[in-house]
Amino acid sequence: MKLHLSTWLEVEAYLKESRGIIIPIGSTEQHGPTGLIGTDAICAEAIAFGVGDAARALVAPTINVGMALHHGAFPGTMSLRPSTLILLIQDYVTGLAKAGFTQFFFINGHGGNIATMKAAFAETYAHLADLNIAGADEVKCHIANWFMCGSVYKLAKELYGDEEGSHATPSEVALTQYVYPEAIKQADLSLEVGKGHNIYGATDFRRRYPDGRMGSNPALATLEHGKQFYELAVKELTNSYLEFVR
Repeated sequence: MKLHLSTWLEVEAYLKESRGIIIPIGSTEQHGPTGLIGTDAICAEAIAFGVGDAARALVAPTINVGMALHHGAFPGTMSLRPSTLILLIQDYVTGLAKAGFTQFFFINGHGGNIATMKAAFAETYAHLADLNIAGADEVKCHIANWFMCGSVYKLAKELYGDEEGSHATPSEVALTQYVYPEAIKQADLSLEVGKGHNIYGATDFRRRYPDGRMGSNPALATLEHGKQFYELAVKELTNSYLEFVR
């Protein structure tokens, strides 16, 4: 059940059965020569819809732009500042909490969002307490990073070993190929790929990782692999969601 395709009457009826909602969050940033700029949001949204169907849960509109300032030297990247993302999440949760939702399960597709999201949750709890909203003390938020699912991580290592890397990975590229087979990209990839460097500003990032990859070989990705990652993530996160809202 998708929030944006529902009526308020349907949402009101849903709230009589459940106070949980799934919120996909990703990023709009470069993903190397063959990765779609929307990769992180595409992956989070597809998996969230799958979990929503399996768990009979409501899925909110995707937060497509995240905290990706370090990718800003690559054309097409969009980013929110951490302070902006904190306020965005706070407003998302506050509006839904006023309607009666109390359990917010964020399915995240971008590692760069994690620290900011944790800070946002703390700010949101304090904000809701200050507003004196009924049930504010029952509100809880959870981050579920699909790429950190145990089953997903295990398969990625089996298929790609060290060539999985940590950004523009074959696992996430494979998942986008499964979701959007019409948008599969091809490019010549250098045998040399940046790895192991600390992340600072955008200019330094592009100097250290000139084609946007971080130790990864996305040429290994296949649509068939993407289907496997999708099914594993949906199964594992469905169980996590049901445990969270229990």
